[in-house]
Amino acid sequence: MPFVANFPLFCIVLTLAGSVATSMLNGKNAFRLNTAIISLCLVMNLSLLVYLVANPQEITYMMGHFPAPWGNETRFGPLEALVATVFCFVMLLSLLSGKTDIFEDVKSDRVNIFYVMINLLMSSLLALVYTNDLFTAYVFVEINTLSACSVVMAKENGKTISATIRYLIMSLLGSGLFLMSIILLYDLTGHLLMVNIHESLVQLMSSGNYMFPVTIIVGLLSVGMAMKSALFPFHTWLSHAHGSATTASSSILSGLVLKGYIILLIKVYYRVIGIEIASQMKVLNILFVFGVLGMIIGSIDAIGESHIKRMIAYSSVAQMGYIYVGISLGTTAGFVAAVFHIIVHALTKPMLFSAAGGFASASGHKYHFDQLKGAAYRNPIAGVAFVIGSLSMIGIPFFAGFGAKYYLSTAAMTNPGKMWFVLLALAISTVLNAVYYIKALTVIYSRQGVEDTARRKVSRSYTIGMSIFIVANIALGLFYQRIFDILSLGIKFF
Repeated sequence: MPFVANFPLFCIVLTLAGSVATSMLNGKNAFRLNTAIISLCLVMNLSLLVYLVANPQEITYMMGHFPAPWGNETRFGPLEALVATVFCFVMLLSLLSGKTDIFEDVKSDRVNIFYVMINLLMSSLLALVYTNDLFTAYVFVEINTLSACSVVMAKENGKTISATIRYLIMSLLGSGLFLMSIILLYDLTGHLLMVNIHESLVQLMSSGNYMFPVTIIVGLLSVGMAMKSALFPFHTWLSHAHGSATTASSSILSGLVLKGYIILLIKVYYRVIGIEIASQMKVLNILFVFGVLGMIIGSIDAIGESHIKRMIAYSSVAQMGYIYVGISLGTTAGFVAAVFHIIVHALTKPMLFSAAGGFASASGHKYHFDQLKGAAYRNPIAGVAFVIGSLSMIGIPFFAGFGAKYYLSTAAMTNPGKMWFVLLALAISTVLNAVYYIKALTVIYSRQGVEDTARRKVSRSYTIGMSIFIVANIALGLFYQRIFDILSLGIKFF
């Protein structure tokens, strides 16, 4: 086994240890240590990705000396390494871009605690990507939930507390349903490792007597993850959490936390239940309906929103719809399109939230459109980032979002029964995307009624983070075929 096979475990343990270490430091040193840890995780995951692309294979890594069913495992191929690399990359840029707001919004004696939660979040996200054990996944789902709620509440005002309570209630309901599904699976199969569960399910269902209980299990875990990832109609908590949280928290919640749950759901469909079995169930059709509705209703809600961060949050609801539509097609093409959209959204939406934070800081910490006129002139790099992010989310060629919509429309053609619904929803959603993003661009580049459009000083960390975000989004828009090829390679070992 190559040495790089140790890197997933190293990253998970390192971030857990980092959460302990940052609790004993002041805010600035906690930031430095956190940045170093995530940078090191990025390097390790990128090294693993390079190795697995050059030597395509799936690696199963047994932790400790105990094999299944008592031991714990990680299992990964090129796809997992790519997703983990993107997660580390986005986490690092989100924290760099949001550093100023973190130190302004969070009480000085609690900044280090904020970074404790960030390390726990990073650890849980990597665990959800790499684990091959369903109960371990549940443990890190709970760590993820509590850490995410903590970073949302870090700003500590009435709005964030109210938003966090809504988020916590909805998220714990989702966790409860997911735990119930694990209990039922263990009762049926006697296993917790994903591959072992799948082998037992295949044997049980060969008799034709277990379709109903397995359908219930798939329904429970699907609804549980849908609630946690803000799929329509379980999305009502999202805009409040984004609207009141500090900039970095909004970026991480939308770009990473929601995606971690979807990655876990995809792993369950493919490795635990089996995509062939899942395709026979009506659960995927229900997710398809919710996904299509989310694409349209999320965009409609965004049009009517006057708060820039809440507008971007409703846009995330629409993007979750895109991802779930790809999954619910029940085909390999749909799966690859969904994961590609996860990567595109992870790189684009945090950039939009960071740009919105830059506008607000340059405008006296105001987020409503009537208070943001001319904001792009006060913070030019935020303006450029918002333009690129908007064009990407609309789906303009040469920007990242174009590839995501192109692959989803292509994947829809592999499922004739759903093809026309997907294409129509894509067309409608794209037009609606254009409406609300163009409205926002018109406001931030407007000079009418603005007395002060002088440039405001922007921190170096913000400039660095946003510059890399911009380059990454343009690069993904130009070279999306390479990412798609890695995903297509990874699905062979998934």
